[in-house]
Amino acid sequence: MITESIEDYLKTIYILSERQGFVKTSDISSALKVQPPSVTEMVQKLNKMGYVSYEKYKGIKLTEKGKKIAENVYNRNKTLLSFLEIIGVDRKIAEKDACRIEHDLDPVTMNRLMKFVRFVQSSPRTPIWLEHFRYYMRTGKHIKCEEEIL
Repeated sequence: MITESIEDYLKTIYILSERQGFVKTSDISSALKVQPPSVTEMVQKLNKMGYVSYEKYKGIKLTEKGKKIAENVYNRNKTLLSFLEIIGVDRKIAEKDACRIEHDLDPVTMNRLMKFVRFVQSSPRTPIWLEHFRYYMRTGKHIKCEEEIL
C-alpha cells in the first residue's frame, strides 16, 4: 500500500533528482525535515518495494515504477497549488494546503481540478468571471452585470 509518507518521499526524491541529478539521504532529510536514520529506513523500504534503487554511499535513484508515482503526486501538488493561487490563496498557505490535500482527493475530482486549472491558465486573457470573483474577494460585493443595469 502506498501511504502519504511514501508519496512524500517519492515526490521529494523526484524534485531533488530533477534539480541536482543526484540524491543523498541527507538531501531528503533536509527537504522533509526528518532525521537521517528515518530517511535511511524509508529509503531501504522504498528500495525493497521497487520504487528506488539505493546503495549505501552511492545515492538514490527512482525506478520507472517510483518515477511514475512521484510524477503523479508532483502533478497533483502543482495543480492544487495553482488552483489555490487562482482563487487568491497566499503562496505559502497554498503550498502547505496543497501538500495536505494532494493525498486525499478522489481521482475524478483531481482530474476536474486539472482541467479547470488548464482552462484558466490557457485562456487568452483573464476570464471575466475570475475578475468578478477577485472583486468579490476584495469587497464582498458582486459587480453589477450590464443586463441588471438595463
